[in-house]
Amino acid sequence: MTPYLARIEIFPIKALDGVSVSQATVLASGALQGDRAYALFDADHHFINGKRNALIHRLRTTFTDDGQSVCCTGDGHPPTPYFSLTDDRPALEAWLGEYFQQRVSLQENRDLGFPDDTSSPGPTIVSTATLQTVAAWYPGLTVEDVRRRFRTNLEIDGVPAFWEDQLFSHDSQPVRFAIGEVELEGINPCQRCVVPTRDALTGAATPDFQKTFATQRAATLPEWTHPARFNHFYRLAVNTKILAQGGCVLRVGDAVQRLS
Repeated sequence: MTPYLARIEIFPIKALDGVSVSQATVLASGALQGDRAYALFDADHHFINGKRNALIHRLRTTFTDDGQSVCCTGDGHPPTPYFSLTDDRPALEAWLGEYFQQRVSLQENRDLGFPDDTSSPGPTIVSTATLQTVAAWYPGLTVEDVRRRFRTNLEIDGVPAFWEDQLFSHDSQPVRFAIGEVELEGINPCQRCVVPTRDALTGAATPDFQKTFATQRAATLPEWTHPARFNHFYRLAVNTKILAQGGCVLRVGDAVQRLS
């Protein structure tokens, strides 16, 4: 089969629930429009996210189709009305402040969003087969569970597990590839944090998740993977840059082709 884009996931507010969409527009910065466009900050201007606050896992969010209004619920709180992320921001911040029991501010960056890696702000990429393989390492975890934990933007199907490892090189030179009309550079295998070690809906830690992952990842490296790019094996998916193509669109079903 020809590799193709099977899923696009956008996260309107960094660290909160994602939205599956059929297409995504590329911004001039190389980020995807609407992805991590908003983020929550505490009084010291630190991100409120799963790395710093496990309560984030029990907070459910539902977005309108345009991604500009959100309904929140979780941890015993009834569903809120839909808050506009622009017009109702003070009311939303007040609700979130009560939920997290601290001052919360919602900030926006329409040009770049709030990526974890500002030097590689393109979408993260993984294959469906990779998620299926990782799920099989953990009794009781489904592919959807793993998808929620690793929070990747683009999912490629029609390929074997860890096919995406071909999108980074043995050294720091980027690998060029195309998804439909959009050209990208694969940079490096994505280093993971504490977030995937927890149940994405409850925050409960999975015993030995990171140890099991690193052991299995090292044992199942395909022949095309470059071990030299791993200072440890708790890495999954590929960080990317999108070459200057503001206004281009990624669409589910687009063919994926390596260019270099």
